[in-house]
Amino acid sequence: MRRFGAVILLTFLLASRAHAEIVSVPPDTSRWDYAGDVKPDVYQGRPCLLVNGGLAFPRDVKMRDGVIDVDVAASKGRGFIGLEFRASDDIAQAEWIYLRPHESGQADAIQYTPVLNTGANWQIYNGDGFTAAVDIPLETWFHVRIVVAGAQAKLFVSDMDKPALVIGDLKGELKEGRVGIRVLTGKTYFSNFQVTKTPDAPWERHLPAMPPGTLTQWKISPSYDALARDLERPLVRAERDTMRWQDVIAEPPGFVVLYRYRTAPHLRVSFENDFSKRLEPQPGMLVLYARTTIHSRRDQVKKLLIGYSDDVSVFLNDRILYRGRSAQYFRDPRFLGIVNPENDEVFLPLKKGDNELTLAVSEIGGGWGFICRLADAKP
Repeated sequence: MRRFGAVILLTFLLASRAHAEIVSVPPDTSRWDYAGDVKPDVYQGRPCLLVNGGLAFPRDVKMRDGVIDVDVAASKGRGFIGLEFRASDDIAQAEWIYLRPHESGQADAIQYTPVLNTGANWQIYNGDGFTAAVDIPLETWFHVRIVVAGAQAKLFVSDMDKPALVIGDLKGELKEGRVGIRVLTGKTYFSNFQVTKTPDAPWERHLPAMPPGTLTQWKISPSYDALARDLERPLVRAERDTMRWQDVIAEPPGFVVLYRYRTAPHLRVSFENDFSKRLEPQPGMLVLYARTTIHSRRDQVKKLLIGYSDDVSVFLNDRILYRGRSAQYFRDPRFLGIVNPENDEVFLPLKKGDNELTLAVSEIGGGWGFICRLADAKP
């Protein structure tokens, strides 16, 4: 079956390239828009771009569907090195696939995340279709290829016959945009950058199912400075009535991805490298409120499964029930803060009739959002 799939892919590429536009971009910074530590260099005899904490996008190159090819040489040590496509002109929106050389061979050596309103969302989009294991060579050239077709993409690393990551459903906001290089950290060399544009493939979404009991209808507030608010206090009626609320619907399997609606904060947390500082206030942290109504046919206690990033306060009928933090590094020095509905459980004392559930969700980075599911779907 895998061999058959590879043959189909090769046939698609050959047919597409017969009608394709091929753009090769030399490692000359006059051909690129760039920011950060980006400069021409020569590595192991090859002219290349050296990127170490920066981004570079070739000028006047945009793509909907196509193939991105580049040779990469990664240095030893911690690194986040990747390619972006379908990026907005200001790079606030994009699809981003990156390699983590320091996690070579591990289940998250590769990571795909959409960039939404300047924020990466790897804490929300994680696991099958978003992360994968691959061996990443160090201090030698290897080839990377991304094949984009409609709402799907495939990443190839060294082996051009077998994809290292298959993305069944791209989560970005744009269907066409710029392509380029983004390296958060890690001295990395790029050579032979080439974009092959191909005819548009059908746009077919491959969404997961929405499990029973998922709370999908929400209203969200504007974002606020988290340190300026008492997040253990429920909203009073005057506050709630004067806030501007936006209706949003959770996306399968139930995530409310807040970067789709609000701009991401960018701050360095004090406890990233010092676990003892995890209870310190984090200047720049943002918070918003999310509300929904749960109708109950009788007085009862219901278990709410909740995942969130990064802090949450849970209020039911103007009473606080829970306060938690699930930020990266918070629960232990290697904790990632991945969001799933099994993160925490809260028992809701529902009254007969309508009950208002309110969340105060705070964000540091890595993906701002939440997912809520009633353990028993019966009302």
